[in-house]
Amino acid sequence: LTDVYSSSPALGRYFRSARVVYFSNESSTILYQLEFSVPPSPEGFMETTMNPDFIRNVLRQNIYDED
Repeated sequence: LTDVYSSSPALGRYFRSARVVYFSNESSTILYQLEFSVPPSPEGFMETTMNPDFIRNVLRQNIYDED
């Protein structure tokens, strides 16, 4: 995750860290926490760039690109 987000053109400059909060082999579940440092920004920035769906889609796109 660190490589994915730190190299992202959209999020790389804001990304600070990623850590696993929960891991289960039994259910193949991983819960992770991402930390971003976002300076005061124009209106709408948090709703668009820092939107959880957008952040998830950066990871999803990376996975598709690997295939």
